[in-house]
Amino acid sequence: MENIYNPPLVAAVLSWFIAQLIKVLINVIQHKKLNVERFLGAGGMPSSHSAAVCALAAGLGVTEGVNSPMFALAFVLAVIVMYDASGVRRAAGMHAREINKIKDAISDIFMKRNVEEKKKYLKEFIGHSPLEVFFGAIFGIAMGIVFTMYS
Repeated sequence: MENIYNPPLVAAVLSWFIAQLIKVLINVIQHKKLNVERFLGAGGMPSSHSAAVCALAAGLGVTEGVNSPMFALAFVLAVIVMYDASGVRRAAGMHAREINKIKDAISDIFMKRNVEEKKKYLKEFIGHSPLEVFFGAIFGIAMGIVFTMYS
């Protein structure tokens, strides 16, 4: 039976998991309460998406070589994911924040007229700042290199 242990994959999954745990801990420190949603939610410091794809790319760079097609594929995937996290998803979160402000203003008008309205808000915390992406990438690269070199 062939060995199914895959260090780059394990490094990517562990990087995602640990980055999510770090987000929960940062949130506990900032808000003095546990918010389990932060473990599965997007956004925040560090970017777990960036950590995972960079750990995968770095791990493949170590195991397959930086000249390999697998590394090239993982590298391009990492760039796309990080661009999306700090660009498109960040902009969507900023739009959601502004739409929620408009919704609050409309809700205030309804309250003055004694009209009941259900409050459903758009998620604002879906993207990353460039700094969150940077630290996720650095963390992931370190995890990918260390984990694949020493496993």
